Amino acid sequence: MSMTDPIADMLTRIRNAIRNKSETVDMPSSKVKEGIAGVLKDEGYIRDFSVATVEGGPHKTLRVYLKYGPEGEQVINVIDRVSKPGRRVYSGAGDLPHVLDGLGISIVSTSRGIISDRKCRSLNAGGEVLCKVW
Repeated sequence: MSMTDPIADMLTRIRNAIRNKSETVDMPSSKVKEGIAGVLKDEGYIRDFSVATVEGGPHKTLRVYLKYGPEGEQVINVIDRVSKPGRRVYSGAGDLPHVLDGLGISIVSTSRGIISDRKCRSLNAGGEVLCKVW
């Protein structure tokens, strides 16, 4: 069975793992998912991520190492999909939404790769707003 929205699946897996206080979460890998995980790591929302090949197959698995505060509190409180397969959301560099007045980030797919909204503004690049995190 094919998956309609693999990015939403990734965000749901992360959301469920955080709710269960898991240390890691595994999912099928893709370049877009690796880009999203890279932005989450650069912005300090996750500890790390790795990509491994599954034994006996050509498929790769993305493992995300989740991050918690010193007393076990969640670093990612909300992670929501913005642009969906049925309704794509695009923004120019000047029109990118400020998530919680700068306390959160938007992850944007641009012609320069998948980057955060802060970097989009500094590079003056717009694109498809994939998700919001805070």
